[in-house]
Amino acid sequence: MDVPSEIQHQAMGYDRAATMFSPDGHLLQVEYAEKTVRLGSSSIGIACTDGVVIVSDRRVNDKLILPESANKIYEIDSHIIASAAGILSDARVLIERARIIAQQNRVTYDSPIEVEEIIREIANTKQQFTQYGGARPFGVAIIIAGVDQNKCQVFSSDITGNYFSYSSIAVGENDERIKEILRLKYNKNLNINGGIKLALDIFKEILGKNFELSRFDVAYVNKEDKKVKKLDENSLKKIY
Repeated sequence: MDVPSEIQHQAMGYDRAATMFSPDGHLLQVEYAEKTVRLGSSSIGIACTDGVVIVSDRRVNDKLILPESANKIYEIDSHIIASAAGILSDARVLIERARIIAQQNRVTYDSPIEVEEIIREIANTKQQFTQYGGARPFGVAIIIAGVDQNKCQVFSSDITGNYFSYSSIAVGENDERIKEILRLKYNKNLNINGGIKLALDIFKEILGKNFELSRFDVAYVNKEDKKVKKLDENSLKKIY
């Protein structure tokens, strides 16, 4: 009887360390971490004509938790926002490091840091934890969005430390389904309000009867003033 390769790898111990390759060229701990990301609540990042926007599902069901304490969107600098899916405590460590780097850049060069510098630093840190022993990989995928040099940019990094630039991207639960919808409905001429409506339309299709505006965290940065702005439920009702 043929034994599935995954069970063989577990029996041989190839999944016991992030630095150990299986015979077919896989880092199993890294692949397990990727599964963790897909258990996390979803976030959508969109580059628009007049800025960038991130819409995130808080997925907070406990009435005892104050919604404002369960934010899924983080301000890295005045012109950069981020969201994550997976183990959010892992994300917090990376976000705090990114904030320090952004402030060091302002102090050293008296100018705001470029968006790609932030995602590169996060991706480099994540890559290190797939290469050195004694630590597990970061179980989180991150979206970074911002405006620099009058250019709207959205990046995402995966568990392995790779990162790419996107016109629109999703991470977390149902990410493949969301990306399929984005491929069909994304329009490069979308403005910020249009991007927010598109993201909420997608979440409404995914969530069905569980869709409520109160469960979403929404933030954007526009080209005009390059400042982070967050929208509460009342502000969303005016747009959607």
